[in-house]
Amino acid sequence: MTETPEIIAIEEHFMDHDLAKHFGHAAADPASPIGKRLYDFLDIRIQEMDAAGIDMQVLSHQSPGTQRLNADVAVEATRAVNNVLAAAIESAPDRFSGFAMLPTVDPQASADELTRAVEELGLKGALLHGLSNGRFVDEPDFWPIFARAEALGVPVYLHPALPDKSVIETYYGAYAKSHPALTRSAWGFGVETGTLAVRMILSGIFDKHPDLTVVLGHLGEAIPFLLARIDESFSRSDNAPTNFAEVFRNNFHITTSGFFSDAALRCCIEEVGIDRIMFAVDWPYVTNKDGVDWITKFEMDRADKTKLLSGNARKLLKL
Repeated sequence: MTETPEIIAIEEHFMDHDLAKHFGHAAADPASPIGKRLYDFLDIRIQEMDAAGIDMQVLSHQSPGTQRLNADVAVEATRAVNNVLAAAIESAPDRFSGFAMLPTVDPQASADELTRAVEELGLKGALLHGLSNGRFVDEPDFWPIFARAEALGVPVYLHPALPDKSVIETYYGAYAKSHPALTRSAWGFGVETGTLAVRMILSGIFDKHPDLTVVLGHLGEAIPFLLARIDESFSRSDNAPTNFAEVFRNNFHITTSGFFSDAALRCCIEEVGIDRIMFAVDWPYVTNKDGVDWITKFEMDRADKTKLLSGNARKLLKL
């Protein structure tokens, strides 16, 4: 192999200064190592992309997003962030693409903003952060967002956010303070986002919108590892949903963000197929070098590795 495949990293984050003002201490400190990277577009970010050999990042705003804002500020705040993102992409169009933020508390405004973001700003879909003011977005009130995504032919990326406070208190208790990663990337993020994905399949939204595409990070938030058991269990129920595994394999894509395990990736390839897996780092929370070093060493057919590193993302996002 004389030529290195192009590398597109699809879940890479930034933070907007103006939006951060709405979140106080929940927003990253601009002076911290993470903050310096989140608020940067053209300096540290590109230096670290170049050092690792990453050709393009698909940018998305970091949690918390406007899912936690009230409607009176969420709509305009979202428009402003998407404008900032579009300007950053325009400054380096060969290095960046992006997912829009949506003010999900107002589903119709979200659908309209998605249209603006795709058709006027050139963004490639949307990324949602967890609950929308305490509600899962599989509920029918939010379906106009997904109907618009289907009509536009763009994906919706379901990204983790902190679980509801009542869940943290009941399920994690004192461990949430002594071991804060428990509610985040070590466990809570995956449980929260995986639960939303399961709920979406049970809701019937893919029956009504069969061409809707959803993306899950972190190698599918554990669903590929549980897929056979989930599918078999539902098949025995009196109110069996549409074939669960079939819907997951047809309507979901997954990424490697922050989950660099050979065994886990092999499982995902077997369960969902190489055509539905895309490379991601989860920068700046994980280093570009760690992600690229891992996938470079992973043994697989060159054509399949090219799909994973860039081909699948180019096809899905029409890059």
